[in-house]
Amino acid sequence: MTSPIALFTFNRPEHTRRTLEALAGNECAAESDLFIFSDNARCNEDESDVRAVRVLINRIKGFRNVELIERDTNWGLANNIIDGVSTVCDKYGTAIVLEDDILTSPRFLTFMNKALDRYADEPAVWHVSGWNYPIDPTGLADAFFWRVMNCWGWATWADRWRHFEKDPARLVDEWCKDQIRRFNLDGTHSFWHQVLENHEGRINTWAIFWYATIFEHGGLCLNPTRSYVENIGHDGSGEHCKLSSFYQTEKMNLKQVTLPTDISECSFAVERIQKVLRRNILSMLSNPGYFLEKVWSVINGKK
Repeated sequence: MTSPIALFTFNRPEHTRRTLEALAGNECAAESDLFIFSDNARCNEDESDVRAVRVLINRIKGFRNVELIERDTNWGLANNIIDGVSTVCDKYGTAIVLEDDILTSPRFLTFMNKALDRYADEPAVWHVSGWNYPIDPTGLADAFFWRVMNCWGWATWADRWRHFEKDPARLVDEWCKDQIRRFNLDGTHSFWHQVLENHEGRINTWAIFWYATIFEHGGLCLNPTRSYVENIGHDGSGEHCKLSSFYQTEKMNLKQVTLPTDISECSFAVERIQKVLRRNILSMLSNPGYFLEKVWSVINGKK
């Protein structure tokens, strides 16, 4: 059996069209049930684009069944995803999750379903990712386990997702420096900063809290060494994605993938990712525009 797919859309008809076309081109698409959660407009300026998205998703074909959930009001990305994933997981036991700016490889669904089936009874495995950082794959297996959750095309099981908790105040109060450093991939990336921004009301996101939930339970996330997806939302159109080429990856199209049998974090893969993240930090620090952006954010009370 194939896992149901939960797709979340808002006001980007062209991104949605490309995402749906790529998804319909997957090997397992015709055997998969697709649930599309369409958020409503925040303001008058959004209304025409939301209508265009809804016209598009009402015409979609290529899946076993398609169910549309059109929100009557604007839920916001975080609430829409939390509710939608919970709804699908509660009913079917698993969910493959996509947003409207994720282009999938034709074998993305195959990889996801294979991993969901393989690790269903492995309580240490909480999450399956479809994307990976642009690392050097030399010497690495097809996939690996590590502590960090990637949300650009992912999947999970209902018994894991039920533990999801979004409580930034508790995390700020309870986590010690050692926990935060490990959460930040040993100080190579500031994931914790997103928790603080949610706590202070500057942003309202969900993914960092799914990572925090997995982290607190000692869970592991399965990652492909080469990505099965491409994020096209870094063109400045995304809710929390700035214009950037750092995260660009080529989609993998392997017919056969060997999944790891050792349920433990792969230190070799972690080191490769840390190297990429350090290189990105050095690149930002050498860019005068980075400092101007920081100064502008301070002036406007955003940081």
